[in-house]
Amino acid sequence: MKRFLTCSFLIGLISAAIISAGCKAKPLNYGNSGRVIVAFGDSITAGYGVSKQEAYPALLAKLTGRQVINLGVSGETAAQGLNRIESIKPYKPYMVLIEFSGNDFLKRRPLAETEKSLLDMVEYAQKQGAIAVLVETGGNFTLKPYKKMMKQIAKDKEALFVPAIMEGILNKSSLKADTIHPNAAGHKIVAGRIFKTIKPYL
Repeated sequence: MKRFLTCSFLIGLISAAIISAGCKAKPLNYGNSGRVIVAFGDSITAGYGVSKQEAYPALLAKLTGRQVINLGVSGETAAQGLNRIESIKPYKPYMVLIEFSGNDFLKRRPLAETEKSLLDMVEYAQKQGAIAVLVETGGNFTLKPYKKMMKQIAKDKEALFVPAIMEGILNKSSLKADTIHPNAAGHKIVAGRIFKTIKPYL
């Protein structure tokens, strides 16, 4: 009897795990009719220090088999990105990767300002019918408040969240083009991390 109850308990746990995995929440606008992915961000997205073909958006195009538009602008904060968010509209994107916060940290912009700008960008992308993806720079313990904030926005707005794309890159000169930006090898790691998160929703 004891053995039967133990087996029944284990079967119940396995079944619950399967059901839980199958019921994983889909992001808002999952399965929309768009095809294009827009990479919208700062210098990391723009590919500062490498060629356009070596930057993560171009690498993602190969990994996903989809057109990936690079709308990265070096030096921008989240607030500056918000000022040009409407540039994504003509592409009728399936998915928008929103990669900001590094310059907000470096330029000491208030966290609340960054949060509001990112939230507005997520909402704008979703209003266009796209899946919004918040991409966090990470790679430094001082950026933890940004990770927490971005993860919460993603949860609240039913968006996707990619954590710490620069983890293990910022402290390795062999993966950087300068003191901050990834080189071609670094961009391959960044692209792989983003692809891992978005792959199930393509």
